[in-house]
Amino acid sequence: MNITILTYGSRGDVQPFLPLSLGLMACGHKVTLAAPARFRILVEEHGIAFFPLAGDPEDLSRRFNASGFNFIRQVREMMSHAIEIGAEMLRETEKACQDADLIIHTFAHAVGAHTLAREKNIPDIHIQTFPMFAPTGDYPNVTMPDLKVRALNRLTHVLSKKISWWLSSWGFEQVRRRAGLPKRKLYFPSDDDPHRLPTPILCAWSPSILPPSSDWTSNVHVAGYFFLAGNTSYQPPSALQNFLEAGEHPICVSFGSMINRSAEKIDYIIREALKQTNQRGIVLSGWGRVVRPSSKELLYLDAIPHDWLLPRCKMIIHHGGAGTTSAGLRAGIPNIVIPFTADQPFWGKRVHVVGAGPSPIPVKKLSVKKLSQAIADADGDFLRKQAQDIGQKIRSEDGVGRAVALIESHISRWKNFKVNCLMTY
Repeated sequence: MNITILTYGSRGDVQPFLPLSLGLMACGHKVTLAAPARFRILVEEHGIAFFPLAGDPEDLSRRFNASGFNFIRQVREMMSHAIEIGAEMLRETEKACQDADLIIHTFAHAVGAHTLAREKNIPDIHIQTFPMFAPTGDYPNVTMPDLKVRALNRLTHVLSKKISWWLSSWGFEQVRRRAGLPKRKLYFPSDDDPHRLPTPILCAWSPSILPPSSDWTSNVHVAGYFFLAGNTSYQPPSALQNFLEAGEHPICVSFGSMINRSAEKIDYIIREALKQTNQRGIVLSGWGRVVRPSSKELLYLDAIPHDWLLPRCKMIIHHGGAGTTSAGLRAGIPNIVIPFTADQPFWGKRVHVVGAGPSPIPVKKLSVKKLSQAIADADGDFLRKQAQDIGQKIRSEDGVGRAVALIESHISRWKNFKVNCLMTY
């Protein structure tokens, strides 16, 4: 079967679909992974067919970080970015899915990809790295605080679905008019249709971090995290190898795709907190690009594979993105989460709830004192033991295997459903 996977965003939004693609390919499927053009090398070096999509996710990250925790500003910046690249994105997603027999899509493509699947009369599957479109009273929408009342928490999910639908419809109309495109009927993945099987929602996180909700419908599944097999051939740069060998395990600091106007201040706080707690540190600058001269106690690098580095560290300080959170938890080390925006506060709270790290510190409230205390807490026996136990559970799971099985099950059900429909008519 020809499968197209559509995703958009930072590396954390692309990397999980590398192991999923490989898992599907191992079962005989032909996979094309469509993502922003900057990830071509990352995808193709794993032998996966790549289709480049429009837009620079670094621009979106910059806008989101400027919005902080202001939901209205987040929506406005996301829509502005989407409208700017919308016409080109529509053309490219249609090309990427031209020969597809199945479309797998993420949050950014939910409405467009599902609509395209309906137009082509082929099945589609929605994959999430954070909970959306599956109402529950267990917790609120990821951008909202816990309202402590199940009915109110559930209402935030219902409202977020309606807002997502309205914004998608409004945004498409803006793009359509600007580009002179024909009118088009749009569909939402969770719409009921007696002539079509419900679109499965596969949640790419560990049930030990966020278990399935009892009030979910039967088409929602928690598959587990999607990880690549360990890279035993990776050769670290000599500066990194020498640094690791020169002292006790360091603390890894990784803010990935986060771009913040206060980057210099954040860097200062990190350096001072490490100094005051007598810790060594490895700072992965990522898109933030704050780089300083290294020393015996502090090493600045651009990026290092988390699956190789984190097991060699004593804890990780990060922004709470879904990808970095999964890597930190899998390594079995305490996670100190400093959320910047979007779903990051949600994952920071989950890390704390399961005992894998101290309470998250929102980036605007970050200080040397607060970070020093968090490091001291994370260096204690309790959190270290909890993190080790959770890491062991996650490493024993097979998220990719379960996801592939669910995908193939849906393909089989779809074929039987279509045959029954033809027989009925």
